[in-house]
Amino acid sequence: MKKTFELTHPKIKIERMVEAVKHEVKKYLKRERNKTLPEDADYWDFDCKIGASAQTADVIHVATINKQVDILAADGLTSFYLEILVKPAVRTFEEKES
Repeated sequence: MKKTFELTHPKIKIERMVEAVKHEVKKYLKRERNKTLPEDADYWDFDCKIGASAQTADVIHVATINKQVDILAADGLTSFYLEILVKPAVRTFEEKES
């Protein structure tokens, strides 16, 4: 998903628009995680970027999307760019030293 979200609407308050964005992101992540994995993959991984525009977007972790959306809305932005790219990944385990 590569999308610029608008937070302004003549009848809907900004708080509800932010909640709608979070809900749309949650639905997208769930939809992608439910897709069939390739044979050599363990889970779906996500590459995420967020910012005021596509050129100024910073790389973030998927777990911090909601927090970053709240920060951008609190900064007074009327729109922001969000990019979520899905890729299959393999878990790696690190040996613990005793």
